[in-house]
Amino acid sequence: MKVFVAQLNPTIGDLPGNRDKIIEAIHQGRLQKAEVVLFSELVLTGYPPEDLLLLPHFMDEVEKELHEIAKNTVGIIAIVGTPRRNPDQKEKFLFNSAAVLKNGALVGYYDKMLLPTYDVFDEHRYFEPGVGAKIWNLNGVRVAITICEDIWQHSDLVNWTIYRSDPIADLETMRADLILNLSASPYSLDKADRRVEVASKAAETLMTPLILCNQVGSNDSLIFDGYSAFCDANGDLIASAKGFKEDFLLIDTDTETKPMEVRRDHIADLYSALVLGLQDYFQKQGFQKACLGLSGGIDSAVVACLAVEALGKEHVLGVLMPSRYSSPESRTDALELAQNLGIETEEISIEQPFDSYLKILSEQFYGHPPDVTEENIQARIRGMLLMAISNKKGYLVLSTGNKSELGMGYSTLYGDLCGGLAVISDVTKTWVYALASYINREKTIIPLSTIQKPPSAELRPNQKDSDTLPDYAIIDTVLVDYLEEHLSVAEIAARNGYSEELVADIIGRIHRAEYKRRQAPPGLRVSEKAFTVGRRFPIVQKFIR
Repeated sequence: MKVFVAQLNPTIGDLPGNRDKIIEAIHQGRLQKAEVVLFSELVLTGYPPEDLLLLPHFMDEVEKELHEIAKNTVGIIAIVGTPRRNPDQKEKFLFNSAAVLKNGALVGYYDKMLLPTYDVFDEHRYFEPGVGAKIWNLNGVRVAITICEDIWQHSDLVNWTIYRSDPIADLETMRADLILNLSASPYSLDKADRRVEVASKAAETLMTPLILCNQVGSNDSLIFDGYSAFCDANGDLIASAKGFKEDFLLIDTDTETKPMEVRRDHIADLYSALVLGLQDYFQKQGFQKACLGLSGGIDSAVVACLAVEALGKEHVLGVLMPSRYSSPESRTDALELAQNLGIETEEISIEQPFDSYLKILSEQFYGHPPDVTEENIQARIRGMLLMAISNKKGYLVLSTGNKSELGMGYSTLYGDLCGGLAVISDVTKTWVYALASYINREKTIIPLSTIQKPPSAELRPNQKDSDTLPDYAIIDTVLVDYLEEHLSVAEIAARNGYSEELVADIIGRIHRAEYKRRQAPPGLRVSEKAFTVGRRFPIVQKFIR
């Protein structure tokens, strides 16, 4: 069977736009002499549509557009991910479905059986589980259709839930000739490799080729990497679509092929994910220009490079906002970076407004020595200036804080936490340095002095991050162990040779900063557990173990 895999980048809620993409892909599949065109999960609505699904008129439009798509399937089969109304209206009014369209008509639906409700997923909020696996006779080929999570239970790689059924095990006695999977599987640092492992195990168990079409693109915090895949009956990876861009694969399951070897560059993928996330956030909302504070530090340097890659240098403004504590070297580094990137800069000293604030508050501050209060005033002045430029000139402000700083609460509400998108809020300081090295892989873009100097907010004389924070390597290790693996204080300490007091202090800081992160801009998710969607801890709580 010839299957045309259409790895598309849908926009959530853009039903006419997504419809047109789908119809064009069907046309391309027809030109390629394909028998089936396979799309990703919920491609018609974009994934995840969230509470749009609760609007009856939204579902009316979904049904209308699906009918239009069906009319364009004369002489070909299309398998389209879509929500559909539950005709029995039991517990939930909807199914997460694959619509099978053939010769201008709707043949039927397959309904997703396993509905993830953990981490970033909340499908039980909207959908009724499908009732069972089935075989479709498509042009004489026995085809089993599955949707994303349906194949994950079998791999033993789902850590947060145990389902009552295993759709792959259910298919073992049904003798399918081909498995088709529609996925919307979000990116994280090594997700593409695990996704292939999942597909491989399902194909090997059923001794049946498996084709997986994954969504690509970014919606809010979630980034989808694509990397659609074809595994043969032995579980060997035969073909893969490109990552982080729309792509098409024509697969002939009757043609003998050799396994392909994949060596992924995870730091290159991380860079591509952040660029895609930033680019789609702007394009899908109609934003064009970004501004950010250029401090001469590594975080703002990396964000500036990502912004130029995503938006073009003509759409990025770097704003230097020196104070009495800013070193001349930081200004030089910021200007050198801007010159290397070819971006416009503006320089606004915060000295005058800072001095004004100190005079205004002199009576209230009398008898109190300088402390973090004065530091936060500086950060808030900078945030106000950036937001003023944003309002006046139509720029979207990019926040430049990293995951390590956000975890420790090393950030200022209404200061460096302001903005429209937190680009690297899920990137630890360790990975920020790795990204900087990747950016400089061919030539120096980020000045070496920016990379080599000790991190500093430069909000008081001779300030260093290490004055008040543990080493970033320690912070990052604890963040991963605690956030992603949910290890206890004792387990983290024993695993890494740290004292329990140190680990408890870091975890305590994570929880004390929860209220700040709730007020931070949305951030791009690139790890297994970000400080955005997928992590729900109460602000007020006393459990630190």
